[in-house]
Amino acid sequence: MKREQVFEFFRRLAENNPSPTTELESGNTYQLLVAVVLSAQATDASVNVATRPFFEHAKTPKQIVDLGEERLREAIKTIGLFNTKAKNVIALSQALIDKHGGEVPHTREELQALPGVGRKTANVVLNTAFGEETFAVDTHVFRVCNRTGLAPGKTVDEVESKLEKLVPQPFRRDAHHWLILHGRYTCKARLPECWRCPVIDLCRYQPKTLPPEERVKPSVVRTALRASSTARTAKGRTASTPKANRSRSRPSRLP
Repeated sequence: MKREQVFEFFRRLAENNPSPTTELESGNTYQLLVAVVLSAQATDASVNVATRPFFEHAKTPKQIVDLGEERLREAIKTIGLFNTKAKNVIALSQALIDKHGGEVPHTREELQALPGVGRKTANVVLNTAFGEETFAVDTHVFRVCNRTGLAPGKTVDEVESKLEKLVPQPFRRDAHHWLILHGRYTCKARLPECWRCPVIDLCRYQPKTLPPEERVKPSVVRTALRASSTARTAKGRTASTPKANRSRSRPSRLP
């Protein structure tokens, strides 16, 4: 995309959603960090269902450590990789107590030094909690950037690097939220809903997905194919049926 197209791309997303934010529920920066760690290879909705009950009583690293790994594992067992995630959450909580006075650090290096915290998690926390202009590239952002041609790349690092260079002000702070939400609700993985996309004319994806009412339903296609197949079979059977013998029968010889 050209720079003027990139600006228009984000202008339209901003017009549709002026105040985007994460859909992960949390009451403070520490809970946000825990929620983001738990969200790896899981949906925000599933994480929210798991964290709501224990976040009411576990608001600090010490309270999570006191809860213990076994009870934490039980609380998050509906989330994928819950065994590993429970270990990491307990370990990062203890690290926050030991090295940061129970507070979430403000730098990428310190965040990524915590157990279970990678670059994407650090970017989310830095952006959502501290307002930094970071670009967390998850599966939705990666798909949208490649599919639309906004910032194509073979790796998440490559996509992040391109976003860092091309996203203009005043969209930098909220850019990754717009891209995540666009990928989650419009530019979906299995079937992008192009007919209601605000940036359809800026996107390179082809062929565009038609509105449901303009698409032939798979069941209709299957019915038509079955009917066609049945007709061909019937025609073939008719062609292979021997014709009636119309020749006159010969008189039998007299003895």
